[in-house]
Amino acid sequence: MTTVGIVGASGYSGAVFTRLAAQHPNLTLAFATSDQWIGERVAKLGLPDSDLLFRAHEDARTLASNVDVVVLATSAEQAMKLAPALETRVVDLSGAFRLDAASYPAWYGFEHEAPAALERAFYGLPELFGAPPSGTRIVANPGCYATAALLATAPLLRDGLVESDRVIVDGKSGISGAGRRSEASYSFVELAEEVRAYKVGKHPHTAEIARHVHRYADTRTHVTFTPHLVPVRRGLVVTSYMNARSTSTEALHASFMRAYDHAPFVRVVPIEEVSMHAVVGSPYACVGAAVSDGVVVSMCAIDNLMKGAASQAMQNVNALIGLPATAGLTSPTRFAP
Repeated sequence: MTTVGIVGASGYSGAVFTRLAAQHPNLTLAFATSDQWIGERVAKLGLPDSDLLFRAHEDARTLASNVDVVVLATSAEQAMKLAPALETRVVDLSGAFRLDAASYPAWYGFEHEAPAALERAFYGLPELFGAPPSGTRIVANPGCYATAALLATAPLLRDGLVESDRVIVDGKSGISGAGRRSEASYSFVELAEEVRAYKVGKHPHTAEIARHVHRYADTRTHVTFTPHLVPVRRGLVVTSYMNARSTSTEALHASFMRAYDHAPFVRVVPIEEVSMHAVVGSPYACVGAAVSDGVVVSMCAIDNLMKGAASQAMQNVNALIGLPATAGLTSPTRFAP
């Protein structure tokens, strides 16, 4: 059995990953940290058979010394410092290893202190970039919006079916995408029956989308991205707009089919069938596209806590230890964060 530890298990993404790890047939959950719940039973996450207790974050380096893989569900600044210090393989759910070093002051508000580790990190979007090379130490788990936007746009850009000068991305996420918050602005009264844009022009997934579109499709593009919170717990949909080179919806569908022919967690569907209900609680992504008045409209739906975070992290853990992508991900998870 491969051992795995999770740093930041009390956040939504960390909690979902902890449940996935505990039910994985080839993994043993070795530790889980949470400064919020130190000393309490990990069983409170819905794992009645677990005798583990939450440990403090400051214990992570010691705990990780005898563990095969560690998953980080911390802030980007914490992960930037912790990941290079761990003497084991790391899958990082934060944004600490997704961009180039020069981009961090503008998009994350800090100077990157581990540029060598950043340079060697692997961007873990399996459907586009495959498995990490042998010897990989740090896998950067993609952001939720970036995952959906890249799945919806990168194959079409690579195949030359759309103009590459600009991609406009409209994103809508369930409130769990904002993490555990206590501010009044994230309360039920404030967000019920509401749709609210946030971080307009400032969301770091903007730079992430542009960077990895360039890597995959070998084309540079200007990305305009606006995220929104919608009054659901989980689920995320992006709708992308690109000027069309092809006038054939069938050609768009064929491009997706070629790109995702061997991807067990991507379903190519008619655009009207791309929906949150089709994916929430699952590791799947639904993608679809159509041409409308000279514009390609391309959509992707994922569960922001699964394919947007925890189940994608498990795909990356599986890849690091040589297991199939589907290992531990064939049973549905509960819908509660």
